[in-house]
Amino acid sequence: MRTEPALGATVARPVLDDLGADVEPGRGRRAVVAMSGGVDSSVTAGVLADAGWEVVGLTMQLTDHGQATPGGRTCCAGQDIHDARRVADRLGVPHYVLDYEGAFRRDVMDRFADSYVRGETPVPCVLCNQTVKFRDLLGAARDLGADVLATGHYVRRRVGPDGAELWRGAEAGKDQSYFLFATTRDQLDRLRFPLGGLDKARTRALAARYGLAVADKAESQDICFVPGGDYARVVERLRPGALEPGDIVDTEGRVLGRHAGIIHYTVGQRRGLAIGGTAEPMYVLRLDPVRHRVVVGPKAALGRTVFTIRAVNWLGAGAAMPAEGVRVRVKIRNTFDPVPATVAPLADDRAAVTLDDPARGISPGQACVFYDDARVLGGGWIERDGHRAA
Repeated sequence: MRTEPALGATVARPVLDDLGADVEPGRGRRAVVAMSGGVDSSVTAGVLADAGWEVVGLTMQLTDHGQATPGGRTCCAGQDIHDARRVADRLGVPHYVLDYEGAFRRDVMDRFADSYVRGETPVPCVLCNQTVKFRDLLGAARDLGADVLATGHYVRRRVGPDGAELWRGAEAGKDQSYFLFATTRDQLDRLRFPLGGLDKARTRALAARYGLAVADKAESQDICFVPGGDYARVVERLRPGALEPGDIVDTEGRVLGRHAGIIHYTVGQRRGLAIGGTAEPMYVLRLDPVRHRVVVGPKAALGRTVFTIRAVNWLGAGAAMPAEGVRVRVKIRNTFDPVPATVAPLADDRAAVTLDDPARGISPGQACVFYDDARVLGGGWIERDGHRAA
């Protein structure tokens, strides 16, 4: 195996200058890095050490070393913890593992399962960032006397007239700002995202230059506690009895077929309905968790222009969203191209979203994130049929 030189000024500064990592000089200050065992967080630790920060690596143990979800690889367990420790050793920085299994189960996994049972389509990565990462891990960083907490997210942090701002990552295909909309202003003050200006190729180039064993480590495409994408199995394990069968009906209530549980469906879905005899293809329009019904209709019926969101987090100018509303571009899921809309505040941290043109697949439980060009202005959780989540 090729041996690379240890980190130091003769190696590090040219690498950072050439590849464009976004990191300020540390000048002896302490930075905690959330190390998941992947290449992104590993390079984050490397570039901060290069920039003169006193780096401390923290890894969250979120599952019982890979046994919580049998049959697949999970994040922040087993091999990932081992990889994070190897990287820390290579970089010459201290590394600690924190047991957050209880908090992760309560704040992410349980809420994920309950959301599916309510007929929603949850986004657990947002919940994880909002709770165990930017609440609990940031608290641990403070306890260690750290000035900042750094992560390997592909987003950018900028300082504007009103303080720290959240911006989309430079590479559109890697941008993770959708999953960070719930980050508060106070948290942004203490967070750093050194990879926000990079693409994946540059990140891997840095990992190779540092001689990190994870330089070519594959990325997981699954939700970390749902290996293989079999979320129905996870929901059934967490909420026994959740897979209650019911009817597939049209908008008039006519029974067209049967289903094995509403958690198998999401708004906009066409495949897997197993119904026939209709004049045109049918799509899931909404889910009825009370009567265990999947309501279907033609594609044209999917289009919506108005919906409401709850638990709104505002990151734009001023302390709150303007009372008259604001023109923005919104994403209603991570893979959705932002579209023009108006967002107007309602009572109880809710807001009404009005799209300029109808959009399909607006699914309760998903996040609606709003932008001003590349800057994140905030977001909230899409409610079911304009009502609060149960």
